[in-house]
Amino acid sequence: MRTAVGWESHREGVARLLESYAALPDGAQVRLAKPTTNLFRGRAPQGAGLDVSGLDGVISIDASSAVAEVQGMCTYEHLVEVTLPHGLIPLVVPQLRTITLGGAVTGLGIEATSFRSGLPHESVLEMDVLTGAGEIVTTRPRPGDQHSDLFDTFANSYGSLGYATRLRIELERISPYAALRHVRFDDPADLPDAISTIVESREWDGEPVDAVDGVVFAPDEAYLTLARWTAERGATSDYGGQDVYYRSIQQRSTDRLTMLDYLWRWDTDWFWCSRAFGAQHPLARRIWPRRWRRSDVYMRLVGLDRRWGIGDRLDRRAGRPQGERVVQDVEVPVERLPEFLAWFDAEIGMRPVWLCPLTLRREDSARPWPTYPLAAGQTYVNVGFWGNVAVGPSAPTAPKNRAIEAKVHDLGGHKSLYSEAFYDRDTFDALYDGANLAAVKKRYDPDDRLTGLYEKVVERG
Repeated sequence: MRTAVGWESHREGVARLLESYAALPDGAQVRLAKPTTNLFRGRAPQGAGLDVSGLDGVISIDASSAVAEVQGMCTYEHLVEVTLPHGLIPLVVPQLRTITLGGAVTGLGIEATSFRSGLPHESVLEMDVLTGAGEIVTTRPRPGDQHSDLFDTFANSYGSLGYATRLRIELERISPYAALRHVRFDDPADLPDAISTIVESREWDGEPVDAVDGVVFAPDEAYLTLARWTAERGATSDYGGQDVYYRSIQQRSTDRLTMLDYLWRWDTDWFWCSRAFGAQHPLARRIWPRRWRRSDVYMRLVGLDRRWGIGDRLDRRAGRPQGERVVQDVEVPVERLPEFLAWFDAEIGMRPVWLCPLTLRREDSARPWPTYPLAAGQTYVNVGFWGNVAVGPSAPTAPKNRAIEAKVHDLGGHKSLYSEAFYDRDTFDALYDGANLAAVKKRYDPDDRLTGLYEKVVERG
């Protein structure tokens, strides 16, 4: 069981980080030497990275005020290990265990509490950032903070503005269990009203809703899973064994999980993507070690496939058309969700897809987070889809991914940048406020030591 590492250990970790920065050759690009990744885009070969080995823990917990001091490279798995004994969790816990807090803030994390708690960066009260200039800058939400431009622009910057070394975050008090209801919708046109009702009232059929996400299995089969935190004792399900969580959504109308199992319900089978490795076959599952049923193991298998082209070779040998990898999360306004799903069925044809409602917590401006400028007061639905689509010889030009980008833009939504992107520079800057990003980068990275956002996510530098 993990415990808080304390302030002295944190200071030592920061010192090692700064020493590794100082050891870089003049003008060398700055990057992290990070052992895990949840990014789905290739990268150019990289040299030595910064030493972050001492920045992967929880510094301290103030249980009375429900606040934690956390190091930037701390995974949510380890963060939750420390907070749960206090009856606390972060306001938003992304689905995969090895996502780091700093990564979820500089990238974009989301989960089933996002309909009321926004995105992970919206629960940050203060953070220390190592800038491209090699300085540790402490920044807080506006107004009045001299570095609020860095704070506001940091979300969705993916390390192009610096790396968080310490974050003070709000926590949420929870109960030991999550009681689930899987509510079926035969017509996706009914989803916007249902989601809007839950967002506004935080209840459904008179019962409180603490978390909500959903799965669409077919054009006439969608589910919203409504979770309620509860202290009531009772039998709980175990989806780390032979049973697979996403299949249970179709098989039962109610369920009950421990809070820990609820948080990692998607990680065990990487949503439904573990089936690509045979991990959901009953015979294979019996011999697949339980400790290896987790997203970082599957991610390593994906890395091997990329390195050796195993999937492409099997497709060619079987005479199947060349596949295009379509791994994306997009946000569309809730009222446009049925239109997107209908288009997605006709043009992409991938199932299942994940749904996760989202509203921003911050409402002090029309578009309060400039690098991912969703509108305040608007409910969005994150739609996640991950797999391969057979397209034939045109696969290298990514026609399906480009079509998704165009459709999402047409619907007034945005696309997350953890995976491949294909925008031209002008379109990218228009969508992600490139002018503001460039101005903030110039202030905190005057010598351009950090790879720019466009170069990272489109050019894959």
